[in-house]
Amino acid sequence: MNIPAFGLGTYRLKGQTVIDSVRNGLDVGYRVIDTAQIYGNEAEVGQAIADSGVARDELFLTTKIWVDNLSQDKLIPSLRESLGKLRTDRVDLTLIHWPSPNDAVPVDEFMRALLQAKREGLTRAIGISNFNIDLTQRAIDAVGAAEIATNQVELHPYLQNRKLAQFSQANGIHLTSYMTLAYGKVLADPAIVEIARKHDATPAQVALAWAMQLGYAVIPSSTKRENLASNLLATSLRLDNDDLARIATLDRGERLTDPDGLAPAWD
Repeated sequence: MNIPAFGLGTYRLKGQTVIDSVRNGLDVGYRVIDTAQIYGNEAEVGQAIADSGVARDELFLTTKIWVDNLSQDKLIPSLRESLGKLRTDRVDLTLIHWPSPNDAVPVDEFMRALLQAKREGLTRAIGISNFNIDLTQRAIDAVGAAEIATNQVELHPYLQNRKLAQFSQANGIHLTSYMTLAYGKVLADPAIVEIARKHDATPAQVALAWAMQLGYAVIPSSTKRENLASNLLATSLRLDNDDLARIATLDRGERLTDPDGLAPAWD
């Protein structure tokens, strides 16, 4: 399955805030929505979709299995619960949100359970999130690289994750970049700002276009309708080789998401 290049993230958005964000996003043209069990907003996302009038078949919907639900006896029941909240009979993509802390649930066990969910029609595709090279290889060993639609990881101009990107490309595994704007840090970067001026674009559009031109999917979030609409224009922005080379120099290994007890040993 080809992962859509541009979607709407819902991390940290709750209650009416996420309902408004999804409603506005769908209204301005988004058709890809990314949520997760741990976000605590699947029901609100489902409500916003139902109220939007946009047909389910027009949407690409992603959710993620939380670490408490990785065991074989919990994964599929938890996904069914997510489907109920989302008001749908299947999602398009289901990811393992984080690898099991301390290998409490073996990679082989949860990947096979996830593959079974696909076979049962609960999800059209499966994948992983926050997996390093070693864990990705173990996921490949469990279900085969062809079954892993994407690895969703923190990736932005300050953390370009080149080792993982090279490994993933060599194995035919697509990457989805989350936090592409580095919590907004890159928006004030002089190089990004200058490239944006050159193209009569916004710094956010530049960072998003950069990731997409490298072949990654992006899922930025926003609570403001005008920013949602503006970010979407990144899909039509083309950076030149000089721009890409300049952004390549911004990598400084700056990781912003590294939760104790969850994060693997990063590459």
